[in-house]
Amino acid sequence: MMAGRGRSNQRKVGERAETLAKDFLERAGIRIIERNYRFERGEIDLIGEDGEELVFIEVKARWSKAFGDPEDAITPQKEDQIKKTAEGYLVEHGIEDRAVRFDVVAITFEGKTRNIRHIKDAF
Repeated sequence: MMAGRGRSNQRKVGERAETLAKDFLERAGIRIIERNYRFERGEIDLIGEDGEELVFIEVKARWSKAFGDPEDAITPQKEDQIKKTAEGYLVEHGIEDRAVRFDVVAITFEGKTRNIRHIKDAF
């Protein structure tokens, strides 16, 4: 497979996973206010509101558990990057003194089934 096609397919899987996560979270009562927020080199997949809390959400998906759970791909460096990007969001939007949390939505596709897990306060 050519590298370009692989990247395109990976992007499509990511977009599908983000849409599934968005729908799942909205059914759980979280209002999604932003998707694919970028600040400097960082990106946050979804930003939502859960009551008074502002929630920064990382979505991870895998086709199987052969290489572990999707959330295992979130390294301490990735956590730091997400936190820095969240700080940029807060500054850009003039948000102070608001409770925030960092969640992960882990999606595993296995055949025609999918397992979606919402991990609150993941880091």
